[in-house]
Amino acid sequence: MAYKKTEFQHILVGVDDSEDALLAFQYAIATAKQRHAALTIVSVLEDREISVYEALDKDYIHGERSGLVEHIKTYVKQAQDAGVEEVNALVSEGKPGEVIVKDVIPHVKPDVLIIGSIAKKGLKRRVGSQAAYMAKYAPISVMVIR
Repeated sequence: MAYKKTEFQHILVGVDDSEDALLAFQYAIATAKQRHAALTIVSVLEDREISVYEALDKDYIHGERSGLVEHIKTYVKQAQDAGVEEVNALVSEGKPGEVIVKDVIPHVKPDVLIIGSIAKKGLKRRVGSQAAYMAKYAPISVMVIR
């Protein structure tokens, strides 16, 4: 039986500052550089319960998202500095697994999703806790790094 060789020309990587996500990011950079592939970096501001005061403060949610948008720029620079030729980034909001599978993948059209296996705990949690969901439901190959 002959196996079809999979060519990953567009890599999507989920980042959230957890140790596993940082390993996934490093792997994605190396793979993108080696294959001359495009790299799209995604981070999802996870839905969480907020207080009434936070909900009433429009600047609170905007501030969290703005902070994440600025932070993801450091990932873009790191990938560019490592020699990845085409780097894009996006930030979304919601449940990371669902957002990436239902919104990001259809929009970005990557060949593979690379994610860490464990999320950072607390307010900084973004992607990792949703790894099983993404591996099960993503319409593309998924690499889970630990």
